[in-house]
Amino acid sequence: MIPGTLQANRVTDRVKRLREMAVKATPEICPERALIITEAYKEHEDKQINIKRALAVARVLDRMSISILDGELIVGNHARKPLAAPIFPEFDITYIENELDQFEKRTGDQFVISRETKDALRSIFPFWKGRTVKDRVNAMMPEEVAKGGQAGIAAFDNEWTLENGDGHIAVDYPKLLRVGLEGVMGEVKEKLSALDLAEPENLPQHYFYTSLLIIYSAAVRFAGRFADLAAQVAEKEIDSARRSELLEIARVCRKVPARPAETFREAIQSIWFAQLIIQIETNGHSISFGRFDQFMFPYFIGDLQGNGTTVQDLFEILGCFWVKLASITKLRSWGPTRYTAGMPMFQNLTIGGQTMSGDDAANELSRLVLDCHDKMRLSQPTLTVRVHKKTPQEFLLRCVDVLCGGGGMPAFFNDEIIIPSLLLRGVTREDAYNYCLVGCVEPSIAGKWGGRQGAAQFHLAKCLELALHGGRDPRTGIALFPTGKTFPDFRDTEELMQAYKKQMSSYLRLYAIADNIVDLVWEELMPTPFVSGLVDSCIERGRELKKGGAVYDLSAGQTGHIANVANSIAAVQKLVFEERKLTKQELWQALQEDFQGARGEEIRQLLINRAPKYGNDEDSVDGIAREIFSHYLNETGKLKNTRWGKGPIGCTFHPSTASVSYNVPAGDLVGATADGRKAREPLADVESPYRGTERNGPTAVIKSVSKLEHILESGGSILNLKFSPSLFEEGRNRENLVALIRAYFALKGMEVQIDIVSSKTLRQAQKEPEKYPDLLVRVAGYSAYFVALDPEVQNNIIARTEHQGFFAPS
Repeated sequence: MIPGTLQANRVTDRVKRLREMAVKATPEICPERALIITEAYKEHEDKQINIKRALAVARVLDRMSISILDGELIVGNHARKPLAAPIFPEFDITYIENELDQFEKRTGDQFVISRETKDALRSIFPFWKGRTVKDRVNAMMPEEVAKGGQAGIAAFDNEWTLENGDGHIAVDYPKLLRVGLEGVMGEVKEKLSALDLAEPENLPQHYFYTSLLIIYSAAVRFAGRFADLAAQVAEKEIDSARRSELLEIARVCRKVPARPAETFREAIQSIWFAQLIIQIETNGHSISFGRFDQFMFPYFIGDLQGNGTTVQDLFEILGCFWVKLASITKLRSWGPTRYTAGMPMFQNLTIGGQTMSGDDAANELSRLVLDCHDKMRLSQPTLTVRVHKKTPQEFLLRCVDVLCGGGGMPAFFNDEIIIPSLLLRGVTREDAYNYCLVGCVEPSIAGKWGGRQGAAQFHLAKCLELALHGGRDPRTGIALFPTGKTFPDFRDTEELMQAYKKQMSSYLRLYAIADNIVDLVWEELMPTPFVSGLVDSCIERGRELKKGGAVYDLSAGQTGHIANVANSIAAVQKLVFEERKLTKQELWQALQEDFQGARGEEIRQLLINRAPKYGNDEDSVDGIAREIFSHYLNETGKLKNTRWGKGPIGCTFHPSTASVSYNVPAGDLVGATADGRKAREPLADVESPYRGTERNGPTAVIKSVSKLEHILESGGSILNLKFSPSLFEEGRNRENLVALIRAYFALKGMEVQIDIVSSKTLRQAQKEPEKYPDLLVRVAGYSAYFVALDPEVQNNIIARTEHQGFFAPS
């Protein structure tokens, strides 16, 4: 153990000032990237797409405004100001044009936009009309698929992929730190020089390799710009200590990311530059870091043993890094904003876990990361802890200590089920043991994964509504897969289940078509050379990431609201078919009338109080949840993505419940449900019970959720739990919470995230938001500042069951 790593390391005045600046920054829209990229596209319109894309992003890196904030030690900005969102017109300009005057008026996730910015953006709209990703996807989308998606029935929604890149990746940061971009370029030059361009199959490789050299040269120049700026500022700096810091910044930026990193600070600066450039290139989110405590540990320990650096010095660097992660954001249209509420960037950082030999991998840096999050309390990074049977008790207790401070981080992931689930998908044992999390909760292999982790949101509850209405959507009147048999025609639960599964399978097919069309367009219009060159096998194969260059390639679609479907079918089974307390016609009429008829509320209370509910360890309803979800898991696993047969391992879809805050807007699309939920009310989030229905305490919840077939859910899963802070006052019940996590994982649960916050505090924050500017809450697979959330999302979080203990209330 390194002395000092478990001490309460001090947040320096420098980091306090930078943190306050990040928390108080006003989100605004920055037009700079949009103007530069438009200029570059016009100039290089005739170039081959890989070359054009590399030249365009290179021009952004060469010309965008750069700055060094007072006191910064880690440098590099995403836009003109902290929390300013750059614009990516090549993906979509329609929503920007339509919402230009609404960004400041939103009920959540507001962005300031100046008149000058509006005028600048309006000037580029004509160029992009008909040229964007969204334009091309819409032109290619079959009518049936469009009607099934967000433009019609909304059994699935991939709107966010039409205006954003995917992201959802952790590149090979260990390689970047080991060889630097100059080392990567040397590898590319060797491949390029060996190509015989008379062989036609080598021509795409030529363009791919050339694009890598363009973008990596630009990345080195980008770092050099900060080195020059630091040197210039140092010349005018009168404070000798700050002058020395600026000169050190200049030295570091001239070295990395061009060349290998040798110190902890150089390593942090190198991966931060890469992180920024990936954001600027891809328009993705969920750009994650992999197993940070593992690949950064040699630099951490090397500094402590070799150059007189103290743990406090490294803690300050880590604090500066946390601030940079919290200083970037992105603009989304209002639709996707509603299901990614809170401006999340999903920059996941993984610690803990085990080695291939099964030994615990947590180290002193893991503990310093926990300490940093504990002191900083920022929305980024998304902090993840891998847990296994041998995870030390003291480490988990420290995680719980951090969790008790509020904010819903860290989240906990179970090695004992995630590793086997990855092995089933063809991941090697060595790589499976080295998995990390990207985005919300998606398992990935850093530097080897090329698949899309953020596919469409799939609407399980809508499929049940369609089954009950004979395949016709009551909201739109569209009937893509009509059956002619509505709910009153079903003879038993089995007929209902079969009708439901048929609708689900039919719409999963359309959902895969929609996502694959987006992938084809990304492949055609949006190559990502910077990312691709830092993913294993892309250079070896001479193939872009989205064309099958990576070692592994799996597409993860998201879903949720399992509880509403299971509870509804269970209510029908018990109250209609078994006990006959309701006739089919009585229930059918109550649902059509949204429980507003003469017996509506009576029937609703019967559904709520006399039918079993998922989350209470009742096999009658939990078995239904398992059956419907297993059908989704198995059907999803049969679908292929566009990289099938092109080289990578996998190339199928694999399922996930990383459905962010989609449960709130998804409720708008569904009428009353047979679990007693009224029309348009939010649905259950992810794999959690429906709010207020778990009556037997969290121990019953974990037993219910563990019955789901998590081994097939290699795309990631989410269980939300919420506890009263009073339960943990004065250090009480920490061991009980650790025991609950271990018990859930022993039952083969995959993930659990825990909010320790009182509904009373949240309601007070709604009334007096100015007093709670940095109140963090867990929204879904991420945390966000509560007061910035749309009121609908706030209310949904407040309504989650606030457990007062670990067992059924007496």
